Amino acid sequence: MADTPQSYDAIVLGAGAAGLMCAAIAGQRGLRVAVLEKAEKPGKKILISGGGRCNFTNIDAGPGNYLSANPHFAKSALARYTPQDFIDLVEKHGIAWHEKTLGQLFCDGSAKQIVQMLLDECPDGFVDVICSADVTAVAKDGDRFGVLANGQVYSAPNLVIATGGPSIPKMGATGFAYELARQFGLKVVEPRPALVPLTLGGEDVLFRELSGVSTPVRARAGKASFDEAALLTHKGLSGPAILQVSSFWRPGEEIGITFVPQAETDWLLDLKRDNPRATVRSALREHLPDRLADALAEKLGIERELGNVPDKALRDAAKKLADWRFSPTGTEGFAKAEVTIGGISTAELSSQTMEARRVPGLYAIGEAVDVTGWLGGYNFQWAWASGVACAQALAT
Repeated sequence: MADTPQSYDAIVLGAGAAGLMCAAIAGQRGLRVAVLEKAEKPGKKILISGGGRCNFTNIDAGPGNYLSANPHFAKSALARYTPQDFIDLVEKHGIAWHEKTLGQLFCDGSAKQIVQMLLDECPDGFVDVICSADVTAVAKDGDRFGVLANGQVYSAPNLVIATGGPSIPKMGATGFAYELARQFGLKVVEPRPALVPLTLGGEDVLFRELSGVSTPVRARAGKASFDEAALLTHKGLSGPAILQVSSFWRPGEEIGITFVPQAETDWLLDLKRDNPRATVRSALREHLPDRLADALAEKLGIERELGNVPDKALRDAAKKLADWRFSPTGTEGFAKAEVTIGGISTAELSSQTMEARRVPGLYAIGEAVDVTGWLGGYNFQWAWASGVACAQALAT
């Protein structure tokens, strides 16, 4: 691969959350690390996360909050680098933070503080972060990897794939990690969009008229269930509850929505006894935005006062409101997906070190790997934890 290679102990491809964390820890342990980033600046996805305030972890993060072909794979790294470890780092750098709902932690200020913190953690003289690096070739010769970027060859005995997945391509995301994995004979679990809005068609299209309406619901796909807000859009369904279940939904399946999750099973019958002059429409307006309440009442087709409606009809209506079925036509794709589900197969990697079992010196971390967290800071925690696990292995 041509002339005068620059020699390092490790080359990290990608200056995102996992890559920067890995480089920082490896550098602190005395390794010379080159971080090659395709974009013009590091941490671009970090900068847009959490509405610009970076939902940097979740205090409840544990293996049960992740999807993978091997649900046990994330246990080791997550146990060795916890949310509290990252909170300690944030506080060491004087970054103010706050907890929102469901254990989600955000910067009080800006996501820029997290990127700067990671760069400040990279010791001078040990970590070189090289941006606008267009990697055109990667090869292994003996026990060293060679990476050609912008005409310069970088050489090291260790190569770390930290280039993420193809979600949010406008930020420069690609499937490069998978191409590289396949080049070295590693299997890839078919990637698909995750934490992504769902699209609707057919009879469900009627809900498009309610675009912009948001309400707390219980959303279900398969065995997964989440109590958060859903947002009706001109394309279908979005909002935190829908993004969560999108990771569990498969094409051809239905999702279920409970529109009044706090209500008892026979709440309409109870209301009939207490207030027989109420209507389904007025009852729903007590719990839901008016436009949504009106649309659901219309679809249920019960216009009379509750005192004049048979109990069975009210039981059926309550049952439908508790499990309203939608048949998504698809998702809004990688362009709107916050993360990617699938990726480099965990069967190819050591859960302790993140090293490829059959290619010594090759590692994969972060979103490039088939480990995908829930919405709410979980994917960042995996990035930090997998990055640290890799760095510790590099330095042993």
